Amino acid sequence: MVRPWPRAGLAVVLAACLLAPSSGVRGQTPAVEDYLTRQLTVAANSYLERRSQALVQKDGRDRAAPTEVLGVRISPSLVRSQERAVRELETRNRAPVEGGPAYTGARTRLDGGRAVRTGDRITLEAVEHTEMRYGTGGRGKVTQSVRRRFEFRASGEQITMVGERVLDPGAHPVNDPLGESR
Repeated sequence: MVRPWPRAGLAVVLAACLLAPSSGVRGQTPAVEDYLTRQLTVAANSYLERRSQALVQKDGRDRAAPTEVLGVRISPSLVRSQERAVRELETRNRAPVEGGPAYTGARTRLDGGRAVRTGDRITLEAVEHTEMRYGTGGRGKVTQSVRRRFEFRASGEQITMVGERVLDPGAHPVNDPLGESR
């Protein structure tokens, strides 16, 4: 003879089923290790810093876009895009207002980076803070903060940055070329 579950026992079993993790339910995408997030943040920051520096008058110094930063490769298409962006930024008005004093210094940093991995893709989201100095002695200052997303592809131990974009709708970062999407 089969005995039915006592009411209290059935309630405990049902509650346990509801609390137990299900293989059919996906959790949040796992964040990557802190050291890897820092490595990706440094590579992405270096990428943006070069564009910010392109807005400052140079003393004849010219350096090629890096193809690797801290072991993170930059995809050839992003390197080409970066070179076009730098050329455009170097030739565009280098002042906060048309005819005004030129930029004399630039500083860019990424804060609050969070990286998550999905298969062979890693996505880093961070806030870019850019400060542009201008005028005599760099007394004037323009600051800007925008959210950016950087896309990376992992193949074994090798990580390659393959894309980046601004997340804030309508934002026009001073260190972005006009109308270019990467």
